[in-house]
Amino acid sequence: MSRADQFASLEASLQRRFRVVETTVQVAGRSLSILHPASAEDLINEIDFDRDERLPYWAELWPSSRTLAEWISATAGEGRSLLELGCGAGLVSTCASLAGFAVVASDYYEDALRFAQVNSWRNHAPATRGLLLDWRQLPPDLERFDVVIASDVLYEKPYGRLVALAIDASLAENGVAFVADPGRVGRDDFLDAIAPLGLTVSGRKDLPFKDGAIKQTITIFEVRRARV
Repeated sequence: MSRADQFASLEASLQRRFRVVETTVQVAGRSLSILHPASAEDLINEIDFDRDERLPYWAELWPSSRTLAEWISATAGEGRSLLELGCGAGLVSTCASLAGFAVVASDYYEDALRFAQVNSWRNHAPATRGLLLDWRQLPPDLERFDVVIASDVLYEKPYGRLVALAIDASLAENGVAFVADPGRVGRDDFLDAIAPLGLTVSGRKDLPFKDGAIKQTITIFEVRRARV
């Protein structure tokens, strides 16, 4: 089966299983068509929530992901390896792939990985590799990447430390991480957690986001390994 047939079949499967919408997103002068579930509420599973408070935030196209998509689109990938933590439907991973990065899209949900890979194909980006990743149980042999990115992943307090640990476990020695955040509850915990891990905030940029009635300030934190 060709790559086109493979992803066409996967997209058809997702359209059968989910109530989906196609959202057109303008990023860096490019019009992208992102397929994603119509409503995150449709996906809430009480069993998953009772087990580990899992909620399907991945189904939404959040302002932080749109802001980070613009940011990474302006960066020359040049074949560097890139990991997205919490890829959701794959908007940012798709943009990173189009920018020339060798992309691994990771998420806690297998269906998020499927949507991310389909959206990469739909937008004529080089193929992204999917990785099922639970921040609570990071594999000891997790690959290291030149660039690690994440958008709006600090929405629960415990995630501050978990995201810091995930970056520490996956970032190459001379790598850089970009974390886009709109001011979520886990931000301070994240910033407190990175120093003991030998990481430091090497830069930050506050970017305005406006889409109709939605107005946010998205902060992109640049994180690197601290130099002694």
